[in-house]
Amino acid sequence: MADKTKKYPENIGGRYYVDKECIACDACIMVTPTHFGMHEEDGHAFVIQQPTTPEEEDLCREAMEG
Repeated sequence: MADKTKKYPENIGGRYYVDKECIACDACIMVTPTHFGMHEEDGHAFVIQQPTTPEEEDLCREAMEG
């Protein structure tokens, strides 16, 4: 379960976020690169855009499950 107290500061505010349990597997970026980015220095993912449509919500949920 994701922990709000451990989320990366690069995440844009909103419902979805990446916390410090990220293993940098790129799964979220492969599912929806519009919503997730990768930190260039240490390789963790973070949310760059929150979903605004039901379709985008489905993609973010799929990325989260990955």
